[in-house]
Formats: sequence, structure tokens, C-alpha cells
Amino acid sequence: MIDQGPNARSVRLSIPRFTLIGATTRSGLLTAPLRSRFTLQTRLDYYDAKLLTHIVKRSCGLLKVEIDDAGSKEIATRARGTPRIVNNLINFVRDFAQERAQGKITRDVAAAALELLEIDAAGLDEMDKRMLRVIAENYQGGPVGMSTIAVAVGEEAETLEEVHEPFLIQEGYLQRTPQGRVITPKGYTAIGFKSHGGNQGSLL
Repeated sequence: MIDQGPNARSVRLSIPRFTLIGATTRSGLLTAPLRSRFTLQTRLDYYDAKLLTHIVKRSCGLLKVEIDDAGSKEIATRARGTPRIVNNLINFVRDFAQERAQGKITRDVAAAALELLEIDAAGLDEMDKRMLRVIAENYQGGPVGMSTIAVAVGEEAETLEEVHEPFLIQEGYLQRTPQGRVITPKGYTAIGFKSHGGNQGSLL
């Protein structure tokens, strides 16, 4: 449409055939008519460690970074099942290796670099653990609302819900109930607490 009001008129444009590919993590926010235009709709899950290890090796090859199998696996297991995170971690580990390990990435080098980012062997970062610790220490394991958690950790609730919570739930560290979020026994272990049944836990 060109112009507005009484002067509005339509112009027909001829364009070649094309295929449009879209990606979103919030498909529910798309209008139904738009969503239905995509005739093939699929869902991508987290990548497993084996496939991520292959991606690490490929990316390091493109960057001309020397890395061994153990180093590739170490980065892959800490990447939260996401190739985008894998590539971000590779860039940091590469810089670390160039400064402190003659440019070669081994398992020990990768582990040391990622520990500086406070990313543990399971892929949990500092904010993940802060969320779990707040629920365990301040709210006896839950249930507790996300807005309350957000205030306690000093982060926006939307960020916690979209960035941190999905991984914590997917991996079994956190449960989402009608009353709020509840930490699981696996979540207690991740932050060094021992579960005593129910939602109670104590420091190991």
C-alpha cells in the first residue's frame, strides 16, 4: 500500500519465487495467520555432547586453533547444549590459550579458561547457581515466584525466565509448579547442599 487515507492505493509487485526460513524461541507470540504461512514447522532441541564436540573441532579448524579431543569435549560439555554458546566459549578459550598455553587448547586449558567465566563442568554459570542458592537458602527450596527470585539476585525476571530457567528445568535442577519454582535434589547437589527430603536442604 502506498500513501494513506483517501489517497491510499495498492501496487502489485512481481517477485521471483523464494523460500523464507524463520527461527524464534517464542512462537506463541506470532499471530496465527503469520505462523500458518510457514508450512513446515519443527522444533530444535538441545544438542548432545557428541555433536557439539564435532562443532567445536570444526570451528577451531576455521579459526586455525590447535585443539585436542579432550579439549573439544571439555568445551562441548559446558556449552548448555547450544552451538551459539559453543562458538562464544571457543573465542574466549582461544584467547586464554594464546596468552597462557602457547595457543594450544587441551582439557586443562579449556577447564581453566571456563573456570574464569565461572562456568562449571555441567555448564552452570554464576547466575544459575545464584538462583539455586537463593531458593535453597532464603526460601527453603521453594516454591517461590520468579519475580521474588529476580529481586533477590538483582536481575530482570524476563531474563531469568528466558535465559537461565529453561536450561535449569531441562536438566532437572529446578521444577516449575503452580505455586512457584522448586529446587530439586540435583539442584541442591549442584550448589553443594544436601537434600533432606521435601524441599529442605543443608550445606554439605
